[in-house]
Amino acid sequence: MDAPLQDCTIEEQRGVVQFLLAEGAKPVEIHRPMLAQSTKSQRKVYEWVERFKSGRKCVTDEGRSGRPSTSRSRQASSPQEYIN
Repeated sequence: MDAPLQDCTIEEQRGVVQFLLAEGAKPVEIHRPMLAQSTKSQRKVYEWVERFKSGRKCVTDEGRSGRPSTSRSRQASSPQEYIN
């Protein structure tokens, strides 16, 4: 592999999970090299393994409706300001 996993995008890391799963690797065997490079938590690797086993082909996130969770309005300095 040319680039260390921590330098790869999330989609590229998911592609590695998908490829290794297709090659017959077990989830723990997939997670071990990722753990060594501090990329994905075991839970996330196992979640993506299950998604690919269920037939998912795409490694990108699906679109979501509504505002992103990172958007914020002005912060109030007291709870009373939220009411007014």
